[in-house]
Order: sequence, then C-alpha cells, then structure tokens
Amino acid sequence: MSNTPQAVFRTADAANYLGIAAATLEKLRLKGAPASPPFIKIGSRAVGYLRSDLDSWLETRRRTSTSDAA
Repeated sequence: MSNTPQAVFRTADAANYLGIAAATLEKLRLKGAPASPPFIKIGSRAVGYLRSDLDSWLETRRRTSTSDAA
C-alpha cells in the first residue's frame, strides 16, 4: 500500500466526482450505509470523502441490467 496520503474531497467535489448533485449526496449521508459512501467527519459541520471510498461505493452500484436488484 502506498504511503501517499489521499486527497479528501469535500461534499461538492465528491458529488461532482460521482456525477450527482451535492444535495443528493447530503441526503444519502443522512440515510447512512449502504446508501451513502463512507465519509470522514472533519469538523462539527464539515465532512469529506476519500477517492478510494467513492470508487468502492460506485462499484457496489454496478449493474448489468435495469432489472438487477438494488
């Protein structure tokens, strides 16, 4: 594993990376896992996301058919 620290995406940047609205990502965060990608509590009101967590979460959303179970 690399010792290079990962950049932390703030909500707007994470949402942009995922291709969704920041408000959608905030709503997913309120629902909690597994609906939301894991996040890091940076401060009392600030959260961040690691790119590896976003990529892993996207992989769990992969489907091969629209009839695949969610």
